[in-house]
Amino acid sequence: MAGGTTRAAHLDLAPVARAAGTVALPGSKSISNRALLLAALAEGATELVGLLESDDTERMLEALRALGVAWTRRAPGDYLVQGVGGAFPVKAAELFLGNAGTAFRPLTAVLALCGGTYRLSGTPRMHERPIGDLVAALRALGGELRYLGRDGFPPLEIRSARPRLADTAAVRGDVSSQFLSAALMALPLAEQRVAVTVAGELVSKPYVALTLDLMERFGVKMERQGWARFGVPPGARYRSPGRLHVEGDASSASYFLAAGAIGGGPVRVEGVGAASTQGDVRFVEVLRSMGAQVGLGDHWIEVRGAPPLRALDADLNHIPDAAMTAAVLALFADGPSTIRNVANWRVKETDRLAAMATELRKVGATVEEGADRLRIVPPAQLQPATIDTYDDHRMAMCFSLVALGGVAVRINDPQCVRKTFPDYFREFARLVRGPA
Repeated sequence: MAGGTTRAAHLDLAPVARAAGTVALPGSKSISNRALLLAALAEGATELVGLLESDDTERMLEALRALGVAWTRRAPGDYLVQGVGGAFPVKAAELFLGNAGTAFRPLTAVLALCGGTYRLSGTPRMHERPIGDLVAALRALGGELRYLGRDGFPPLEIRSARPRLADTAAVRGDVSSQFLSAALMALPLAEQRVAVTVAGELVSKPYVALTLDLMERFGVKMERQGWARFGVPPGARYRSPGRLHVEGDASSASYFLAAGAIGGGPVRVEGVGAASTQGDVRFVEVLRSMGAQVGLGDHWIEVRGAPPLRALDADLNHIPDAAMTAAVLALFADGPSTIRNVANWRVKETDRLAAMATELRKVGATVEEGADRLRIVPPAQLQPATIDTYDDHRMAMCFSLVALGGVAVRINDPQCVRKTFPDYFREFARLVRGPA
């Protein structure tokens, strides 16, 4: 796992001319934390193979152990989780969950239906990330949740005696799909027929589809009406599938695939491909639309290309994480690009709309920041820059690609990548070649 507390102040990336090679991806963060939670709640033991080892999964593993779940690390990425077959046995706990939204939101929902008293907290940034829509839905079901700081935001106290729940509750869908995913994963603990409806337009639908797929692999197939209503069938219980392989992280793949598009390639990523259940595999559509050559197998993707790429104008609400990589690719385009319908960037690890606009301007781009979009005019010549990362792993990884434009880049706080990809810069260095 990612260890230690010392963080380097910065990392200097020299100008580079091309990128080529193969990368074996770490496990998907979204799948890893969902699979850990479902394995913990299931009847029976589950072997999770290819699990991501990072800060976010550390927080989930620590929380599960504190809640009475036994797990064993048998080898890197190989964990055996002994499921508790329902509600957690520990009925009082204080949990620190860092800035891991994929741990904080689902655990909030599950603990609200477990019976017990729990306190959940995180980093200062986590305490700025809204959770009010999820809390409102859980209260409507019958959960007892109290804000310990500002209304609508963590930290939280959860007190529940597992009363009979309401039959239905509504979850807003236009802020974060994690709210709906969290509620859905908790519903089988209700031990009665309960439904969740979606209020408003649901953002990031592929992440909800991923949640539903994993729930089904653990024995619970939700009843649904499109993206508007989801119900848990009578008698639904999580049951271990025995062994589950965590596919590579499609969001992390985007940086290396983009490097292939900018730096010649071929760059191949292994562990994710046409058979992926992750929405961010659709980043290949962005690459193709910008003129890159893409090869695709069930479990691999390969990209070749060279600037100038074609300018992009696209709604990328369905791939919000990989959309950040597209914004950096816009620096290498033949004209202005517009990334649309990404308002939910503002409630991520940082306000990503503001952060991306600020850092893109540093390297010479002209950027117009809208409420839910960025318009990026690439510079005639990229400028060397010091990039602030805002304790956001994706900011650090995205802006490493600027070095392929033939300029030096300093990445402040590079170890923020420990959140999802501790070895990112080592893998990036393996791929890039020579001075520009």
